[in-house]
Amino acid sequence: MSTREQRIHRLIERSAADPRTGEVLWRVVAPATNGEPGLDVVHGDLDRPFFVASVSKLFTVVCLAQLRDEGRLDWDAPIAGYLPDLDLSGLAVDNGRDGSVRDVSGEITVREVMAHTAGLADYFEGPRPDGPTTLERAMQNDFGWGEAEVIEWTRAMTPARRGRGLYSDTGFQLLDGVVERLDGRPFAASVRARITEPLGLDHTSVFTTDTLDRFDEMAVIRHGDRDLRLPLLLASCGGQGGVVSTLRDGVTFLQAFFDGRLVDRALLDEMLTDWHRIFSPLEYGTGVMRFRLPAVFTGFRSFEFQGHSGASGVVWYRDARSGVLVVGTVNQLKQRQLPYQLMIRTAAAAR
Repeated sequence: MSTREQRIHRLIERSAADPRTGEVLWRVVAPATNGEPGLDVVHGDLDRPFFVASVSKLFTVVCLAQLRDEGRLDWDAPIAGYLPDLDLSGLAVDNGRDGSVRDVSGEITVREVMAHTAGLADYFEGPRPDGPTTLERAMQNDFGWGEAEVIEWTRAMTPARRGRGLYSDTGFQLLDGVVERLDGRPFAASVRARITEPLGLDHTSVFTTDTLDRFDEMAVIRHGDRDLRLPLLLASCGGQGGVVSTLRDGVTFLQAFFDGRLVDRALLDEMLTDWHRIFSPLEYGTGVMRFRLPAVFTGFRSFEFQGHSGASGVVWYRDARSGVLVVGTVNQLKQRQLPYQLMIRTAAAAR
């Protein structure tokens, strides 16, 4: 084992021993460069399934990109046109300088929703006028929902200004609906046909009410020192946060995503532009997240992590500068800084 590999193992083991983390599953893959051999460091079972939380959004984005390549979806068209059976009124507004408010729910585009700039409120963790957030309610007593409930809850919430970045799970609920209507099948079936079967991702799937009996096979997500049991919530999330995967499949997916095997390379380049802040230090392009910190916080090493992360301590990122891939989870919902700290440290040790 090389010195770099030993250093990475020590960093991961230190995180795994931290009482704040849940079950740590981590993988770092680095290409050969500058005379240094490549490496592949794994902590935990390569095929241990875990919920990838909002990394699931990358699966939605791949489906949307393929539908665009097939000429069946225009990202610059209003999303309402692809959801004719849904009443989206009141979800997005435009505030005029004269104090007027105009409903623009029928105008917001697929691209804006993918980029979280449509002004949609976030039904999942956003403030609700009737009390706790949806996540907080489910943590008290697990329950499930569907499109109708998401639209109803979001309509009652305060929308953001169109054009500004506001992370919205509501938007990806709608985008999953676009995929389902254009493909004429459940979102889980589209993911299987478009992504997991072509790539041979045997341990990756969308968790649904049909697979509730598999819940106990997954790594446990914690909130502080409490083990969470939220099968109905997770079965409701689809491409917002309901995908299950593994370290083995996660690396295969990221490699295919950035190599242009899942998304046309020119289209991917388009998605990795026009970055805007959603919440510090995370930025969003079109369906893809970017994580950067000032060099003073990273030992004066420059990183540009592109991919996605999830609230339960999940990171699936590629450093655009070095090609290092980091796929992992600390399975902790409360201490959201932990996976980013470990990602920076292990990526730095891999370079």
